[in-house]
Amino acid sequence: MAGNLSPRVSTRYSYDQWLTNHILPRWGAGSLTDVKPRPVELWLHSLTLSPKSRVHIRGVLHQLWEFAMWRGDVPAERNPMTLVTVRGATKRMNAPRSLTFQEFQKFVSELQEPFRTMALLCLCLGLRISECLALKWADIDWLASKISIERAIVRQRVDDVKTAGSRKHLSIDGSLLEVLKTWKQTTQFSAPGDWVFASPTRLGRLPWSYPRVWGAFQEAAEAAKVGKLATHTMRHSYRSWLDAVGTPVAVQQKLMRHADIRTTMNIYGDVVTNQESEAHSKIVGLALPRA
Repeated sequence: MAGNLSPRVSTRYSYDQWLTNHILPRWGAGSLTDVKPRPVELWLHSLTLSPKSRVHIRGVLHQLWEFAMWRGDVPAERNPMTLVTVRGATKRMNAPRSLTFQEFQKFVSELQEPFRTMALLCLCLGLRISECLALKWADIDWLASKISIERAIVRQRVDDVKTAGSRKHLSIDGSLLEVLKTWKQTTQFSAPGDWVFASPTRLGRLPWSYPRVWGAFQEAAEAAKVGKLATHTMRHSYRSWLDAVGTPVAVQQKLMRHADIRTTMNIYGDVVTNQESEAHSKIVGLALPRA
């Protein structure tokens, strides 16, 4: 059923996990009409999970009700899961980790290729690791200094990007382009249709897996003594660095490729391309100090 609720691989996987580990053990023996707001709310509050996880579970139950109404299994009326509240749903349990300029320099110096280039791309362009691993050489326009974010790869399955706004042609600074050229000359998989970060153990058919990248990042972070971090730390750091170099908010949101930017964009208006390029070059200058 989860496969019918969401087209994205990562979201389907999450739905399957919430269904298998929590929803079915509690509610699987009955019918959907037994899933009432008050019992669900009390049950959710009893779970030893973060508010965000409980919100996700409520969201899956909401989708199940929507699907049942669409199929005609239950009357089409107000979804009862809209009445369920989750305490602390808007509170973040842990503040996102960002690296300082000095911490990143220590961290990246401990990385071997291709993980060093991955980290640089994620930090200098604000890429999600799923987008970085899904890059192909054909996505890079060397003459125009552009890189296209066209797809993601999740659990070694090619997927769509997270949002419509995530698909974009990004300017890429000359210094970072040189890093990519060096890697292209190093890798044995350099044809236009090859993955930029093709895995030798998969004979180039797939890129490096997320667990392998995560492990390499942890080893480098430990060696650099910068504390624990996640692959998404590069994206959080990118946002912090944009702030640090004085990038206007509207430009930041363009570069971050966020889906919901209505409030900021209504206030600040549109952004011209050269502002985005200048902000990106400032970040590259911090990540790759010029000699």
